[in-house]
Amino acid sequence: MSEQHTQPQNQNRDSSANNNEEETSINDAFELERQQHGTHDSTETYDSFSDELDNKATEKENHPADNTPNNSDPSTQQKDGGQQHIQALEEQLDRMKDHMVRALADAENTRKRAAKERQDASKFAISNFARDVLSVADNLRRALEAVPKELAEESPQIKTLTDGIEATERELIRCFEKNGITKLEPLGEDFDPNFHEVMFETPVPNQKSGSIIQIIEPGYTINGRILRPARVGIAKNITPQEPNDKGPIHTVDTEA
Repeated sequence: MSEQHTQPQNQNRDSSANNNEEETSINDAFELERQQHGTHDSTETYDSFSDELDNKATEKENHPADNTPNNSDPSTQQKDGGQQHIQALEEQLDRMKDHMVRALADAENTRKRAAKERQDASKFAISNFARDVLSVADNLRRALEAVPKELAEESPQIKTLTDGIEATERELIRCFEKNGITKLEPLGEDFDPNFHEVMFETPVPNQKSGSIIQIIEPGYTINGRILRPARVGIAKNITPQEPNDKGPIHTVDTEA
């Protein structure tokens, strides 16, 4: 028994010794290899580091703008993003203000235009009707002018008839004025092409050229707008004749 127990212990000692020898030989091999290549590795490490420094210096010379600090800080990026967002919101606000002002201006113009159209409609809605009634006033005036004054004074019946026609004319004129219709009788006034229509032109002594000397048909306006122009005759200049040694100058009346 003792011999058997002793034999395995000896075997264990031999295996441990063998393992230690193997580890020592491996360590010695690594140490030798390290000593052989150590100087070369350090040189390569140093050379690679020098090359990296040279490359960085060259990049800085070629790109001076890269010398600026790198704002890769998250807080700085967040601040820049917030400023850009604020600027975008301000631009959007300005656009909305401009659109709002334009919309308000358009609405105000539309309101004013509608109010003017409504006012014009109320003022000039009866223009066509009033233009048709003007002939009635003209006929009443023609009837009064057709009756001689002597006949009206001699005959009471004619006088009563003319008085009734005159009352009818006055009532019609009053209705015209109530609705903004005004009668134009520009005798002796200067000619105005906006309210007058020339029917003839004749030379008249002691009359200014362009003055109205006769009313053929009175005109009417409605709220300041022409309803019918007054048909008139005006005076023109009389050209003075220069004396001539050969005798009097005879002229031909081309208006006849």
